[in-house]
Amino acid sequence: MLRMLIPVLDRGGAVQAARFAAFMFLERCVTEVELLEVLEPIDQGRAAAFHTRSSLVRHEKQAMLSALIDARAILEEAGVPYKWKRVFGHSTKAVAAYAAKTQPDVMVIDASHMGFFRRLAMFAGLSRRTITPVTMVH
Repeated sequence: MLRMLIPVLDRGGAVQAARFAAFMFLERCVTEVELLEVLEPIDQGRAAAFHTRSSLVRHEKQAMLSALIDARAILEEAGVPYKWKRVFGHSTKAVAAYAAKTQPDVMVIDASHMGFFRRLAMFAGLSRRTITPVTMVH
């Protein structure tokens, strides 16, 4: 039985990864799922010049919460036991550090909304930084 880590990396969410986890749970392959919400540093980028840091953080948390709600609804409907955690930092580094700490059996990333180069960079970065197998679903 596997423990699965599903990072929610951006507003696109992790719906496909949650569907995959629900299917694997119903097939009795997964025992536990952990949703990891990753919030990128807000201080970098052009928006920081025009908005306060607190308003940017509030906006980002609200956008990520709506993405997280969809994934949680799928898992709850299928009866999948899951935990939820929020971390801050650059996506590949934060996910790899969390995976090293908790040591899940498999990591599933929803790549349906990512472009080719972002997918490639994400996969290469996680493969270099962690020993956990990484699966990308579309």
